[in-house]
Amino acid sequence: MHIKNTLIGTSLFLCSLWISLPSNAQESVDVIINENGTERTETIDLPISMTYPLDSLLNDWKAKTYIDLGKDCSTSTINPQFSDSVYIDRLSRMPVIMEMPYNDIVRKFIDTYTGRLRNQVSFMLSACNFYMPIFEEALDAYNLPLELKYLPIIESALNPSAVSRAGATGLWQFMLSTGKLYGLESNSLVDERRDPIKATWAAARYLKDMYDIYKDWNLVIAAYNCGPGNINKAIRRADGKTDYWAIYNYLPRETRGYVPAFIAANYVMTYYCKHNICPMETNIPQSTDTVQVNRNLHFEQIADICHVPIEEIKSLNPQYKRNIVPGDSKPRTLRLPTEAISAFLDNQDTIYAHRSAELFKNRRTVASINSGSKAAHSNGELTYYRIRKGDTLGGIARKFGVSVRQLRNWNGLRNNKIRAGRRLKIYK
Repeated sequence: MHIKNTLIGTSLFLCSLWISLPSNAQESVDVIINENGTERTETIDLPISMTYPLDSLLNDWKAKTYIDLGKDCSTSTINPQFSDSVYIDRLSRMPVIMEMPYNDIVRKFIDTYTGRLRNQVSFMLSACNFYMPIFEEALDAYNLPLELKYLPIIESALNPSAVSRAGATGLWQFMLSTGKLYGLESNSLVDERRDPIKATWAAARYLKDMYDIYKDWNLVIAAYNCGPGNINKAIRRADGKTDYWAIYNYLPRETRGYVPAFIAANYVMTYYCKHNICPMETNIPQSTDTVQVNRNLHFEQIADICHVPIEEIKSLNPQYKRNIVPGDSKPRTLRLPTEAISAFLDNQDTIYAHRSAELFKNRRTVASINSGSKAAHSNGELTYYRIRKGDTLGGIARKFGVSVRQLRNWNGLRNNKIRAGRRLKIYK
């Protein structure tokens, strides 16, 4: 796949965030369900991304570098209230393929985004300027609805390093096994689930595969959240019905809120102005480009020689977990600011050699062990001699140029008596 450098340069924003959930974060909402003429209150788990505090979203080198918090974007604290008919009309006029129905649950999530989370929405609107070109290109390549570009808002709040309690990672929150199934490498040094570009294309393939199975987009994004196994189970319990709202009561609690949250996210990213929300001011990041790395390389080697801040290198290359590009295993891609590319190419040998013994001190390739016929010893090289019939200790000592005393010491002998068949240790 090929993506223009100008898009990539602006898209790799917020690449090393790690969001932690505060213990007092609101994790669920209560909704009123009208069922067969009666009302009941139900508690729905919020998607984890809706519990992230704004401070954690802004606590990244890229966010602090490119988002200008000093400029007033005119986001008001006042959220206008609208009737149900207004929401129904606005949702119906959105240029989308996917079904965007309205009900009390969808209204609850719209109110959450436009109320308590309005500052987070302002932040995500700003981050959208960086990520949407990547999302749209991959979705368009697979002929998928472009409104799916807002799925990472529900999954990760547009944080490529987000990790869920279950271990789902990255913008698209891939589990380890699913990521590997779709070609995302994960090991001790590399986790491509954190790579915004590779993870986006893997997500597009996964969504296409799910649609080929279910032929219903609401079921597809529900399956994206809880897995196809849970969707199939819910369909069986609902007597084979394949409508999301028909199987709603048989889904896991968080998944019950997942599709309404997705609809609400599409609504708020379209009609944010109607709710007095505006994007935070964002400066355009410098353009970037890639180079191929064929040897092991540490981020500190690059930072020292190319004079690129290590936090910036980490932000541009979030897939490398330990600040190491393991180029020895296979050629790897390294992304750098465009002006640093020439410095890297012109000084490659110097960069690879710089502090290599210090930074890769755990990379010993051969270890000596005291086994076999020969090994290292302070007295010389160890060999073994099997005693033959008629041998004497003095004769063996003369043969190997050592003394009888040495032979006795090395083999724990109290006298000069030896027995045919026994092996003697001899250090030459």
